[in-house]
Amino acid sequence: MSTAILTGQPVPGSSIEGDLRSLGFDVRVAADAAEAETLLAGVPGGERVALVDARFVGHVHALRLGLTDPRFPLAAIPGAVTAQPAGRQALTRAMARENSAGGGTTLVDSLADRILTALDADGADVHRPELGSLVATVPADPQARNEARQAVTAVDDEAVRLKSAVKSRDGFFTTYCVSPYSRYIARWCARRGLTPNQVTTASLLTALIAAACAATGTRGGFVAAGVLLIASFVLDCTDGQLARYSLQYSTLGAWLDATFDRAKEYAYYAGLALGAARGGDDVWALALGAMVLQTCRHIVDFSFNEANHDATANTSPTAALSDKLDSVGWTVWVRRMIVLPIGERWAMIAVLTAVTTPRVTFYALLIGCAFAATYTTAGRVLRSLTRKARRTDRAAGALADLADSGPLAQGFAEALKKPARTLPGFTAPAVALLGGLAVVLTSALTGFGGPWPIVAALAYALTSGLAVARPLKGALDWLAPPFLRAAEYGTVLVLAAKADVNGALPAAFGLVSAVAYHHYDTVYRIRGNAGAPPAWLVRSIGGHEGRTLLVTVLAALLTASQFTVALTALAVAVALVVLVESIRFWVSAGAPAVHDEGEPA
Repeated sequence: MSTAILTGQPVPGSSIEGDLRSLGFDVRVAADAAEAETLLAGVPGGERVALVDARFVGHVHALRLGLTDPRFPLAAIPGAVTAQPAGRQALTRAMARENSAGGGTTLVDSLADRILTALDADGADVHRPELGSLVATVPADPQARNEARQAVTAVDDEAVRLKSAVKSRDGFFTTYCVSPYSRYIARWCARRGLTPNQVTTASLLTALIAAACAATGTRGGFVAAGVLLIASFVLDCTDGQLARYSLQYSTLGAWLDATFDRAKEYAYYAGLALGAARGGDDVWALALGAMVLQTCRHIVDFSFNEANHDATANTSPTAALSDKLDSVGWTVWVRRMIVLPIGERWAMIAVLTAVTTPRVTFYALLIGCAFAATYTTAGRVLRSLTRKARRTDRAAGALADLADSGPLAQGFAEALKKPARTLPGFTAPAVALLGGLAVVLTSALTGFGGPWPIVAALAYALTSGLAVARPLKGALDWLAPPFLRAAEYGTVLVLAAKADVNGALPAAFGLVSAVAYHHYDTVYRIRGNAGAPPAWLVRSIGGHEGRTLLVTVLAALLTASQFTVALTALAVAVALVVLVESIRFWVSAGAPAVHDEGEPA
């Protein structure tokens, strides 16, 4: 239970007590600052507490935004301030100082606003939600109160609440074909007590059923799969809108929302491949290629964003041009659509599944994603080359974590630290690209079972160490992690295809899925300022260079059939280790509740 302490002169007929109780607060009344401090001290340290001026006039949703959002230790709106357990010490300290200054006299002005001023003076990070047209004020006299009440009546806070449940920035398909009605589904869910996590789980189950329908290989199954995939996407939009509508953000919800989209999409790829196989068409290489391309697209996004997360002096003319184009409405939607975000991508997959074949679907997906990846990467390279900015140690650390270097690469990095200082600034992405190309091309151009891929994998481990031997603060150093991902995934894909036996490519699909999950998990931990996965986890699964070397060794020592079994066992082992550690982390009390409000994936 949360506690709200009403302070200041009570106003006859005010609805503030009822409004606070409707939001789940136990309301207590303080006659003066001394009593408010006493009541504050009596609230258990593990509970949320709010100080609210009794004269407050405003929308209930303004109070909800200011006092119930679980993501912020301290938050405030005019006339109200709140603290979760993590912010209680700062609030208590500010209250003690104000009580000492006020001498315990009856409150005349707003204690909540004075506390907020004190928190700001202490340098506390106080969240102030954007209220827009919502009203939140402490009127100074009866006339101002009447005007404030009229302003409250003039604005429909439920309409504002519904509108704010939708992401401010999203894709064209989502904005115009889903969100206009999915927000009402979110409200329906909220009024029936459903949680975002339940809707997220429903979305996953719907997508898995869609994948099972696609796996039947029949036209009816493909049509049902397309319809269910769209239904899963609607639910996927609904869960986030429900979280924003009811402010039900949670640690578990952040983890589910971050990982289930990828699990749904890649499970659907597998379902399409199984369905095609039933019809005599082997498209597992295309399915794995689509997953590799999509995952590498995402790591480009993540690496670029982390490299520039807190960079200073953004003077890129490319970025300025992009901002200028944003003022021309139609260009905004064109540029959002051509990057094939999740809404457009899933709609395309669903329609093509229903009316064509899995092979055509994968061809279209690969072509579309390749164009999107080229477009976005080229733009980011131009921004990086024309931007005069200093990258921070935090950014360099995040890129090093995204590199996922194992013991081999780290050992080489330590040995090459001194000579690396003398190399030019583009070393990291250049050597990562060259080393990756060497191992992938060698695996593709030599026969299955030969020793040369092992030699190339050893060279790849060396170049990977050189790539991370010094802090990744160069203009293009954010390209190193995507090149490393492409090298590892590409090697697994090529060797499985070269094995040319039943089951090799599905086994490779499983291995890349497990490793990709680990890489996504790393991203979302970094986004939540929780650091990278523990070092023991990276060591135990070998790092990207260790896994690449192991796969080449297995291909050289085993027959094609034995190689398939080994890939399957490796996939299971990696999946078990990373899933157990990931679940342990995300359900722990210390994991961050971070929800993606950025660009659509």
